[in-house]
Amino acid sequence: MAIIKPFKAYRPRREIVSEVAALPYDVYNREEAKKEVEGKPLSFLRIDRAETAFDDSVDTYAPCVYEKAKELLDDMIGRGDYVEDKVPMYYLYELVMDGRSQTGIVACASIEDYESGVIMKHENTREDKEIDRITHVDTCDAQTGPIFLAYRAQAAIDAIVTKIKARPAENDFVSEDGITHRVWLVTDAADIAAIEHVFSEMSQIYIADGHHRAASAVKVGIKRRNANPNHTGEEEYNYFLSVLFPHDQLKILPYNRVVHDLNGYTADAFIDAVKADFEVEAVTEAYQPEEKAAFGMYLDGIWYKLRAKSHILSEDPVDGLDVSILQDHLLAPILGIENPRTDKRIDFIGGIRGLAELERRANSDMKLAFSMYPTSIEELFAVADAKRLMPPKSTWFEPKLRSGIFIHKL
Repeated sequence: MAIIKPFKAYRPRREIVSEVAALPYDVYNREEAKKEVEGKPLSFLRIDRAETAFDDSVDTYAPCVYEKAKELLDDMIGRGDYVEDKVPMYYLYELVMDGRSQTGIVACASIEDYESGVIMKHENTREDKEIDRITHVDTCDAQTGPIFLAYRAQAAIDAIVTKIKARPAENDFVSEDGITHRVWLVTDAADIAAIEHVFSEMSQIYIADGHHRAASAVKVGIKRRNANPNHTGEEEYNYFLSVLFPHDQLKILPYNRVVHDLNGYTADAFIDAVKADFEVEAVTEAYQPEEKAAFGMYLDGIWYKLRAKSHILSEDPVDGLDVSILQDHLLAPILGIENPRTDKRIDFIGGIRGLAELERRANSDMKLAFSMYPTSIEELFAVADAKRLMPPKSTWFEPKLRSGIFIHKL
């Protein structure tokens, strides 16, 4: 059963939290990160992406970069920008985007549950990305970016959350992208015990976003466990920073695709090949699918509506995903993109950027774009429950959790 425990977070002082909170490290490339921290001396991105303190001749993964991250974090703690809470507790973290609210429980999840499969995965991870975060966590002696977990909604937790949210928030600010962020402290012993008990009866909790951060935190914990002859299992390195959201508050946006070329086909020949497995209809405006097994396609200034024919539909939890249908019956057999994880001819664009971005890319550095119907949270659960993995870039969650609001020291 799941171990989701309260902890003593390090948190920014109330008056600076809005200046500290930053989008996750992996939404930026190096150039974007460097630009983002300009004129923002308190931004946590300076710690998450400490290469921004160096010129471009210094490798992103050089040891001095991680040492700089530790130095910056230690400086913020040392001068009182971060203060440790005196007793273990849970926290509520609400994000409001376009009038839609989602509220999660900030807590520490168990690396044992990750290893045993209580915390369930739906994506593979890449070793190079893991090594980066392993080194960052281990050097900083802290977990700085929360893992986004999801659980099937529970009325008992909902009731506690509603009660606590009736009080004034500890933090309440709007970030530059218009997202409202609020934090409450869960300090009542009865509430803490009730939340911990409800989670202890869950047999599955799901990683929604942050597979690399989770895998890295677990590997740091295992490394420290193996190096500690007095290991008891209670040390903080046995747990990783998480925010757990009920499934019925989450929204997944589509993860769209753009492709560099037609794999030697002319436009007409390509469309004829697509018609073997898809109904193809030219439309007069940009098309965002409104149901499963439908796709938008943009080619040479024209939008098309594609609908998968019945003979390629599947009830299998992975093969039946829209991202699998497109991959297995168009991208691979027609366009020759066998491994979308490594093929440089394909790129992925989060649905938050809209259809105009697909047109821009297809009209500039790419040739072809596909708009997708979003994967549902129920589909994510079904894949994880089957102990299967989704194709890469299957889900795009919004809004993104901010880093730096909570730190879990090891």
